[in-house]
Amino acid sequence: MDAAATGSELNKSGSGGSERSEDSGGGIFEYSGWVYHLGVNSIGHEYCHLRFLFIRGKYVSMYKRDPHDNPGLKPIRQGVVGPTLMVEELGRRKVNNGDLYVLRFFNRLDETKKGEIACATAGDARGWMEAFDQAKQQAEYELSRGVSAREKLNMEAEINLEGHRPRVRRYAHGLRKLIRIGQGPEKLLRQSSKLAIRPDGFEGDSGDAVEAHQWKCVLTVAGIRIFEDVSDHKNGKAVLAKSVGVIDATADTVFEVILSTEQQKRYEWDTLMCDLELIDSYDGHYDVVYGTYDSKYLSRWHSKQDFVFSRQWFRGQDGTYTILQFPAIHKKKPQRSGYRRAKVNPSSWEIRNLNTSMASNSPRCLVTHTLEIHSTSWCRWKKNKSSKFERSIPYALLCQVSGLKEYIAANPALHHENATTIVHSKLSDASISSAEYEDEMQDEFYDAITADSSTSDEESDDDQKLVLQEARVKLKNISWAITTLALMRTAAPDLTEELDPHVTHITIPSDLHGSLRKGNDDNDTNCWASPSGKGFMIRGKNYLKDSSKVVGGDPLLKLVAVDWFTVDKSADRIALHPKCLVQSEAGKTLPFILVINLQVPAKPNYSLVLYYAADRPINKNSLLAKFVDGSDAFRDSRFKLIPSIVEGYWMVKRAVGTKACLLGKAVTCKYFRQDNFLEIDVDIGSSSVARSVIGLVLGYVTSLVVDLAILIQANEEVELPEYILGTVRLNRLKLESAVPLEV
Repeated sequence: MDAAATGSELNKSGSGGSERSEDSGGGIFEYSGWVYHLGVNSIGHEYCHLRFLFIRGKYVSMYKRDPHDNPGLKPIRQGVVGPTLMVEELGRRKVNNGDLYVLRFFNRLDETKKGEIACATAGDARGWMEAFDQAKQQAEYELSRGVSAREKLNMEAEINLEGHRPRVRRYAHGLRKLIRIGQGPEKLLRQSSKLAIRPDGFEGDSGDAVEAHQWKCVLTVAGIRIFEDVSDHKNGKAVLAKSVGVIDATADTVFEVILSTEQQKRYEWDTLMCDLELIDSYDGHYDVVYGTYDSKYLSRWHSKQDFVFSRQWFRGQDGTYTILQFPAIHKKKPQRSGYRRAKVNPSSWEIRNLNTSMASNSPRCLVTHTLEIHSTSWCRWKKNKSSKFERSIPYALLCQVSGLKEYIAANPALHHENATTIVHSKLSDASISSAEYEDEMQDEFYDAITADSSTSDEESDDDQKLVLQEARVKLKNISWAITTLALMRTAAPDLTEELDPHVTHITIPSDLHGSLRKGNDDNDTNCWASPSGKGFMIRGKNYLKDSSKVVGGDPLLKLVAVDWFTVDKSADRIALHPKCLVQSEAGKTLPFILVINLQVPAKPNYSLVLYYAADRPINKNSLLAKFVDGSDAFRDSRFKLIPSIVEGYWMVKRAVGTKACLLGKAVTCKYFRQDNFLEIDVDIGSSSVARSVIGLVLGYVTSLVVDLAILIQANEEVELPEYILGTVRLNRLKLESAVPLEV
């Protein structure tokens, strides 16, 4: 069977979509569907079992058959979502000649407890990640109800997907021997989850940092628009151009079509790249592809050209896919006789879901293809509108969006993939009793992390408020209108309430310093600065009503020092180091210090440590106090970072993006509260996607100017508008300037 022949099924109801259980007897969230369970059995053989996974509240069960069709069927594995499970998206992997999207589960306190499941599509993988996050919210809600609930949860077995299951003697025969959709006893579903479609949608092409690009539409063709970057931030040798089109399909579907190298499918939409061959793949988010160009786009002197390029992809917390394509070389594909080896134009794809009206069930997404074009040919075409450019490779690349649009429109199975999903709408009104599971708790089970009862990412605060959807659709699909409106206003939160207003300000010492020096001006290199918040967009006072964002103001905390260390392995609790600023006499006199330790995976490893100081103690009734002294789950759900590449290569800008990221949801964060400080250790290497992006950034770091803003996400009306906790600008860092951290 084709590995893409399974899907997931969502069980939910209610006007607000999926909800957690409430004291008043509200519904229990349910999510179920077919997945592949991957692992190694007791005799060392790898297996890939088709299993039915069922989440109900915080409980997780695994079956050999669909329990809805087989009443009384007992699960082969089961357990509860616990406080320390991490779910990581490993990307695409080839299993038994099929491409699957793999999720890894591990206990952040004991990484020997681990396991993997795989899904047929990227959309299914995203749906399961969100379902587990919903289960974490259910678990955290029950933990917050008191000691008895906490004790009850601790007594229940936690789900374990590692290794072999006791007493199982039969092994999977592989995906090739499974039966296709609609045939055989399984009758697998090939639909994506409705959970992945957020009612409040996304904000068009806008991010959370102000970008320097200025795009001008220069051509419309076949339902797409072609833009040129007319800003002054160009190197003179290349022009940035992009094609933009709206496609009637989910971002998941378009992503899979673009990534596919299947010849017949490629022939139906790509007029340029004829035969693509996957040469190699790495870590689920990176591969190398070989191909040839169609001869009609080549001159008669070079009628045969081939190429090798690498692709790197990842999905943001808002569901947006980014694909980066670079020219490459590979030992498996040396120069081919009779062919001229061409250098592929560096390019990127961005695929972002759009809102759909409540009356429509058809998904839509915005697809943007950006690439570098040599300025000579581009300017000649603009001046003379020469038809030669329209027979060139860059023009054919820009028109790929049009080919995608027509291909998907002509294939109803792709167009209506979500619309034809079979959904059994149900939220259980009865609460779940652990007694239902007590008799069957003898199999191994897994440990899952908890999350705060707040929403799981930047773009899903108001999923329960469908009555506001139509108003938000009109705003969010017009990105320029949002940006213009936001720039007319600035955030003006009352920061006097975050720090104790009854205590006199102190003067923060000016002689505090770290291993990385403070810059003298914007042209300085290998240094840091503290910019204002005007380069960032944050949630305004009316965000919960109209999703409006405003320009950030000055940070609450002052950046007083930055350390740039090399370490043999990731170093936690740097604030306790005897030579750390926090342990200095001046540091001990400060009312509060926030220490952000960004652990950068590389060879060697690095730690970028930021020290933010307050001139007064924290107000005990403030959001900052709730964050500083709250639970790790609450901190994970609120600790937000907004990145912005102010200067640097445009492909790095695309990789990093400008969207806010809840770091506690994306990577492993450890929190250490003691005396007058809170340290947050951010393990960037805990995510394969983050490792991939940071690897690209380090390759260009000496030419980058990077701005970062740190916030506590505001989810309640009383917490709005948001404010910026601290900022930092890193000016063209030199890796060799990092100093060893003495142990």
